[in-house]
Amino acid sequence: MKRRNFISLLAVMAAAGALSACGASSSAEGAGSTAASAGSEADDRLAAAQARGTLIVALEGAWSPWCYHDDTDTLVGYDVEVSRAIAGQLGLEPEYVEGEWDGLFAGLDAGRYDIVCNGVEVTEERAKSYDFSQPYAYIHTALAVREDNTDITSFEDLAGRTTANSIASTYMTLAESYGAEVLGVDTLDETIQMLLAGRVDATLNADVSFYDYLNVHPDAAFKLVAETEEASHVCIPVRNDGSADTLLAAVNEAIDALRADGTLAEISEKYFGSDISSED
Repeated sequence: MKRRNFISLLAVMAAAGALSACGASSSAEGAGSTAASAGSEADDRLAAAQARGTLIVALEGAWSPWCYHDDTDTLVGYDVEVSRAIAGQLGLEPEYVEGEWDGLFAGLDAGRYDIVCNGVEVTEERAKSYDFSQPYAYIHTALAVREDNTDITSFEDLAGRTTANSIASTYMTLAESYGAEVLGVDTLDETIQMLLAGRVDATLNADVSFYDYLNVHPDAAFKLVAETEEASHVCIPVRNDGSADTLLAAVNEAIDALRADGTLAEISEKYFGSDISSED
């Protein structure tokens, strides 16, 4: 894999030092004030979470199959069920806060959320600001173009082209590293619609997200032409100010338990049709 933007799990660990119905999504303002208040009263985020009985989880809520609303407007997805299972291991109820991608990290920085569980890949830059859990998923970044496009067959062909991706995402960073101009978008649906309409030349996203989209929209006229060689590590970021040390340790223990008892594999098969929780 061309890992200009990614680092190995070992590097992350060095930097870190280290399902009941879905809970109702709360507003960012309401959950934010709750977490900020708890954070001001305790330096230990795990203790604060235990005191209120909830684990405040930030996610986008618009990225199928990771976190999205189904036909009944229920928040579902891989990250939703994984974070719910982690909360259960901690004896807590998940409290979900939905927001745009860059806002998730701003809220984490401000102490409004306990964790972000939104398919977050580890990068060198992020490792400077956050501590990361062990991986709970492994993915490849894929490059998609319209079916009639014969000019773009590799990441190197992105030079001078336009792509659409979430601002500050690893996909945006990777596209820019190959010389592409990136237009900011909020959702995968919006990204693909821009691609199909010819407003951009290509887009990047997790391979499994593209496969899921094509399963739901088999007539969508785009194709995958390249993907990164090595799998990226999908982990849970927490604040690295020391307040989340015990929380991170507890999250890692929960991931270990959920992997050992087959829960991660079961959830992965449900949403992706394969086990992305294992590097193998």
